[in-house]
Amino acid sequence: MEVPRLGKQADAASVDDAFHVFDTTLRDGAQREGINLTVTDKLTIARHLDEFGVGFIEGGWPGANPRDTEFFARAQQEITFRHAQLVAFGATRRPGTQAATDVQVKALVDSGAPVVCLVAKAHDRHVELALRTTLEENLEMVRDTVSFLRGQGRRVFVDCEHFFDGYRANPAYAKSVVRTASKAGADVVVLCDTNGGMLPAQIQAVVSTVVADTGARLGIHAQDDTGCAVANTLAAVDAGATHVQCTANGYGERVGNANLFPVVAALELKYGKSVLPEGALAEMTRISHAIAEVVNLTPSTHQPYVGVSAFAHKAGLHASAIKVDPDLYQHIAPEQVGNTMRMLVSDMAGRASIELKGKELGVELGGDRALIGRVVERVKERELAGYTYEAADASFELLLRAEAEGRPRRYLRIESWRAITEDRPDGTHANETTVKLWAKGERIVATADGNGPVNALDRALRRALEGPYPELAKMELVDYTVRILAGEHTTESRTRVLISTADSTSAWTTVGVADNIIAASLQALQDAYSYGLLRAGIEPEPEPAH
Repeated sequence: MEVPRLGKQADAASVDDAFHVFDTTLRDGAQREGINLTVTDKLTIARHLDEFGVGFIEGGWPGANPRDTEFFARAQQEITFRHAQLVAFGATRRPGTQAATDVQVKALVDSGAPVVCLVAKAHDRHVELALRTTLEENLEMVRDTVSFLRGQGRRVFVDCEHFFDGYRANPAYAKSVVRTASKAGADVVVLCDTNGGMLPAQIQAVVSTVVADTGARLGIHAQDDTGCAVANTLAAVDAGATHVQCTANGYGERVGNANLFPVVAALELKYGKSVLPEGALAEMTRISHAIAEVVNLTPSTHQPYVGVSAFAHKAGLHASAIKVDPDLYQHIAPEQVGNTMRMLVSDMAGRASIELKGKELGVELGGDRALIGRVVERVKERELAGYTYEAADASFELLLRAEAEGRPRRYLRIESWRAITEDRPDGTHANETTVKLWAKGERIVATADGNGPVNALDRALRRALEGPYPELAKMELVDYTVRILAGEHTTESRTRVLISTADSTSAWTTVGVADNIIAASLQALQDAYSYGLLRAGIEPEPEPAH
């Protein structure tokens, strides 16, 4: 029977069938608390995953909800798949019926997806208590549904839900589900650690036994409740599994699923398996962050391989070694996965850290030991006062250039400022800030209102500087964080402010520390404007004589 085409699918011959990378972000990943995907979101993520080169994308459960049904209908019209085949997820037929007449099974066929992934019960207790049927009828439900879908020209994978718990309770029955699915025509039978309670050695032992006893082609689906989902997935591969089910960035119910990106990176770089198209691995960091943007979750900074801190080095000892050979403290070259090495500057920094960071920022220190020593001491002194430069590269670059050039890159000089907050009888507040400053030899006074004193300060500064520096109009404040630094008395503590600013091409972060939030914000804003003007190629003007 001819299979209806879903969009322009990758031909089966173009998908390397020796090993499957199966992504379930659009179904299992979408079950994460805080994720609520629209159909457009799902289409966007599907395009990203296809670009990355996974072999199979599980799009959802057609017929179970209108959103997933619409997704499959729109995918047929709107997506041209280059690498992946789209998979429809569903369940085996209901007890006491026939697959050919089951409404949910018919929806899987109507979706037009060339591949169907069926969930089946593999735990005897779940069969009897959840399905409320007999163990033999459950096997017949698997046999009938797989056979029917195969007869409709669909490729079929079977997810054995709660397999490892079921295997512990009744190994003979759990294996009988695997045999039944395989004999009925399932290409892959996936062993699911649905509750996420298994450990790698346990996974490896069970998968090895099931491979030997059933002869079926096996896959693995691991939840991350013990923090072992990636390790469990790789343990299953070691034991003979040739199909891995994962989600982008580890999204999923409870604490999540096996993370697609470290699994694929391990397979490619540690196992030597070519599971992606050539060159795709170098796009991994970008794809990870693009999907995080769609689901509206901040990317984890410490995620393996793709996190911004994955190749960040802070300790001076590390920096000294990396200066000799980056491989001494990195397990791979970050460029292999589209990431970059970063040197963090803090009070732990030594000379090597400063020199490497200077090179990263394009400031050549030329091995000047006296200069590097001054920068090291300046950083340690400032961090003792509460500044943090590992989170504020822009402020550090300004400090570094000031030491290297013998004077600060100053585009403005604040003469004075005043902030007024008025508490009105009707419960509203008025915030007004006045700044007096010098820029390009001109004394400027500006006043502005805002929805808070810091917002009023930013507006007043911009109003004052819009004439001398029109380039500032292209920059906007995108993030603002405040931390009260511990002091002898809480009300006497110092305040640290981090401000992130962006233009059309990038973002940068600056820091300010002072006895009050306005003064700290003013420091961070001055650095933000100065760094933005530096990036724009604007030279600072000589300060006026007074």
